[in-house]
Amino acid sequence: MAAKPKLYYFRGRGRMESIRWLLAAAGVEFEEEFLEKREQYEKLEKDGCLLFGQVPFVEMDGMKLTQTRAILSYLAAKYNLYGKDLKERVRIDMYTDGTLDLMMMIALVPFKPPEEKEENIALIVKKAKTRYLPVFEKVLKDHGEDFLVGNKFSWADVQLIETILMMEELNASILSDFPLLKAFKTRISNIPTIKKFLQPGSQRKPCPDKQYVDVVRHILQF
Repeated sequence: MAAKPKLYYFRGRGRMESIRWLLAAAGVEFEEEFLEKREQYEKLEKDGCLLFGQVPFVEMDGMKLTQTRAILSYLAAKYNLYGKDLKERVRIDMYTDGTLDLMMMIALVPFKPPEEKEENIALIVKKAKTRYLPVFEKVLKDHGEDFLVGNKFSWADVQLIETILMMEELNASILSDFPLLKAFKTRISNIPTIKKFLQPGSQRKPCPDKQYVDVVRHILQF
């Protein structure tokens, strides 16, 4: 029996969370080693595990994988969540790149000075409502299908539901003007593997708190 993928990261979301989501969506069990001390990070560097001196780091299929997008695209292809041809794949890439831009803005909020957070959140919500959500609402409207690409569940759907839930943590009514995205959220949340990942006790990580921020700052020394 093949070993489970092993994920090395902080005990929190960050760039690893989309990897956790994609594995969970594919129904793949995985193990995690949480980085809590600077020495753990230095050992990974010394052992040559971190190609560019960065995490996420994933061990699977006899490989040492780094760089978030490379890991995600490998998982999407391996578990048949990457479209049926190159044309579908490039659309999936466009949608996931777009949602990643928004997700990274949200992920950086806990690291902002307290006096900047409220203004930063307001800016993110505004961008979401004017730049990002209208795109996905239009995609769903134009083709009238349940999923974003090829009427089949894909990496793009996984990352969009993750992004929607992150945005709702900032603004609970953010989907109020986007009925098709509301329906999409309900539909995707009820896919068995996604539903399981959304249950308490799963490996999904909570909103970043001060302890998470402090650990990341200490280990990465910034």
